[in-house]
Amino acid sequence: MKKNSIELLSPAGSFECLQAAINGGADAVYFGVEQLNMRAKSVNAFTVNDIRKIATVCHKNGIRAYITLNTIMYDHDMQLLRTILKEVKKQKIDAVIAADFAVIENCQELGIPVHISTQANISNIETVKFYSRFSDVVVLARELTLKQVDNISKEIIRKKIKGVSGDLMKLEAFVHGALCMAISGKCYLSLHTQNSSANRGACKQNCRHPYKVTDTETNDEFLLDNEYIMSPKDLCTIHILDKLINSGIDVLKIEGRSKGADYVYTVTKCYREALEAIDTNTYTAARIKEWMDQLSTVYNRGFWEGYFMGQSLGEWTKEPGSIATEKKIYIGKGSKYYPKIKVGEFLIESGSVKAGDTIMITGFAVGMAKEKMETLTVNGMKAEKAVKGDKITFPFEVKVTPQDKLYKIVELDV
Repeated sequence: MKKNSIELLSPAGSFECLQAAINGGADAVYFGVEQLNMRAKSVNAFTVNDIRKIATVCHKNGIRAYITLNTIMYDHDMQLLRTILKEVKKQKIDAVIAADFAVIENCQELGIPVHISTQANISNIETVKFYSRFSDVVVLARELTLKQVDNISKEIIRKKIKGVSGDLMKLEAFVHGALCMAISGKCYLSLHTQNSSANRGACKQNCRHPYKVTDTETNDEFLLDNEYIMSPKDLCTIHILDKLINSGIDVLKIEGRSKGADYVYTVTKCYREALEAIDTNTYTAARIKEWMDQLSTVYNRGFWEGYFMGQSLGEWTKEPGSIATEKKIYIGKGSKYYPKIKVGEFLIESGSVKAGDTIMITGFAVGMAKEKMETLTVNGMKAEKAVKGDKITFPFEVKVTPQDKLYKIVELDV
């Protein structure tokens, strides 16, 4: 692998997450606006007016920005779609991630680069060839094995399949994060049960619930192996990252636009370090264990490597939510910043914090930062504990604002 030839693509569901991705070492971020993306209902989506700021932040930091417009599109969406695309063009967003041909055609008319979404379920070389007339990058279906990816990659080279720019087609694949039980996320369970379409970014995650099996003749009920039988564990490939790269994947995509800044920073940082370790021949079992331990501290449902290594059946969670080894507890918000001495002040709004605790700050400018409070300054004086109504101060390099949130980190026994 050539150094820096692999693009690390991180999720940005908020400005905090955008900065966290940058701090973690992302080469690019992807984000959605309004209701025309696959996370429209699970995050406080950006608006059209945010596109300019996102572009400014990304380009200032030398990373690429991709906007997801990958839902099913209806006729009544066309006006909003064109409004978004005009702003995308104006602010020089690097590409649109799309599956619907209405989006692809509108992008072509405006001269906006397109990346083909995983929603297109691209699983073979002929489909890659078809989409090469519209794009330079395709996101592969999540159900492929590395053997299948490797074959597609080699066929691109053998057949000299080039995209619209004239360069060979690039392959993108998800390498970490939540998985859906449905093929490439095309699920109708939420639509059928709650009239809320997953394919319109409004998934209610019925699959994450526990279910009983009932014998209709005897009415006997039982759980299947005590597992959440439609809720897969999260994808994690950091232990096989070298194999993914050798298969010909050009872009490593991290799932998680509905996750917090701590998740985005931690996952991005671990995969960035793993890529650098592969470059420098320091990709070892010991380092992989360190990364796995770090990844376990943030939101996850347990890990498996997906279908990349040829596994025929999925692995299912045994818990309804995250099994992260750390929990963040909201305790306060930013209240003041002293720029001359670079000290931040935070108001405790809930719970308490004591000397020796680890705190986490998230915000637009900082992204995510952790600090262990070896000593505690409460209301201007040294103290052992701060409670609701108190103000704590500590050295902090980034300007603190009232939008910054303060959490206490608690280690969990899992």
